[in-house]
Amino acid sequence: MDDTDMKIIDALENNARATFTEIAKGLGVSESTVRKRVDNLEETGVIKGYAVILDPIMMGKRAVTYLGLDAEPEDFLDIVEALSTMEEVRWLATATGDHMIMAEIWAEDDATLSRFLEERVKTIPGVMRVCPTIVQERVR
Repeated sequence: MDDTDMKIIDALENNARATFTEIAKGLGVSESTVRKRVDNLEETGVIKGYAVILDPIMMGKRAVTYLGLDAEPEDFLDIVEALSTMEEVRWLATATGDHMIMAEIWAEDDATLSRFLEERVKTIPGVMRVCPTIVQERVR
């Protein structure tokens, strides 16, 4: 990857709907150059896909939490699988550090979030500890 590739990636991160022509004009290169480079970035796995970024508040989700979760080692994969099927879990990752599993949870309100954590997450066999951090405001 060179500086042009990085500038193309920056342009797509800022606006994934930007056309190749718009990106080319901004970088002072041809549209075909941008097209070939994006194709290459996709083929090599640098660009894995394109996504829509949603605003949970505008979607009626007023309670958002980042959840750290610890699991019994023998139940770890089953817990990850169970969480991955839950609609409220918007993002899920395995991790090292303070917690074994990290997730972003969206709920309609605090009461719904509390019920979700108590009735659906803490009851998964092997869950040892659930540590929610309430998001007050998304900055970036």
